[in-house]
Amino acid sequence: MKILGIESSSLTASAAIWEDGILTAEYTVNFKKTHSQTLLPMIDEICRMTEQEPKTMDAIAVASGPGSFTGLRIGAATAKGLALALALPVVAVPTLDAMAYQCFDAVSVICPIMDARRGQVYNGLYEWENGRFCIKQPSRAIDMAEVIEELNAAGGPVIFLGDGVPVQEEQIRARLHVPFYLAPATMNRQRAGAVASLGAEQYAQGRLLKAEEFAPKYLRPSQAERVRQEKNR
Repeated sequence: MKILGIESSSLTASAAIWEDGILTAEYTVNFKKTHSQTLLPMIDEICRMTEQEPKTMDAIAVASGPGSFTGLRIGAATAKGLALALALPVVAVPTLDAMAYQCFDAVSVICPIMDARRGQVYNGLYEWENGRFCIKQPSRAIDMAEVIEELNAAGGPVIFLGDGVPVQEEQIRARLHVPFYLAPATMNRQRAGAVASLGAEQYAQGRLLKAEEFAPKYLRPSQAERVRQEKNR
């Protein structure tokens, strides 16, 4: 099985090739560049370096959200365009699931947080149980104070990762009463390798979409939609 992974849900842009349990190639940039300028060249480069053609993939796995509205749209357009052109299925991988998936066999609760502005974060809660990845709380948009309350009530150690950590770190240190850790740079941001790896599991389970069926999951209305809703009240 061969999976092309695409991740563009935040500042990070990333593309990867996963083949039969091996991460053959990954190209990740966490810098202020427009994803529309970077994703296709990244995909072209990893295919060129590994002497492969996109048409040899079995599926395209793409981070499906939550995240940046613009980033998710660019990732979706890239994945759908390739899938349509190459007649490949799409695997929709929730952004937060793929982030947490990087912390293999962690004994702590895994708590990715993405900055959602307005005092909120995009968040999910995950654990590994006997080598099995378990989703305890699916992706949601929530106030960080509520997340901290839940973690304090649960009582166990926690691993935090994501671009919401620098924004929320002061509150975490002040209000969280259970042991916690901040994931290192190697696993604290989105990576297409994780999207492709988790996408391979979903592919094996038959969780596939036609290109025209795929749409990002934003969890919240965009700024423009919120402004329009407020005007119509």
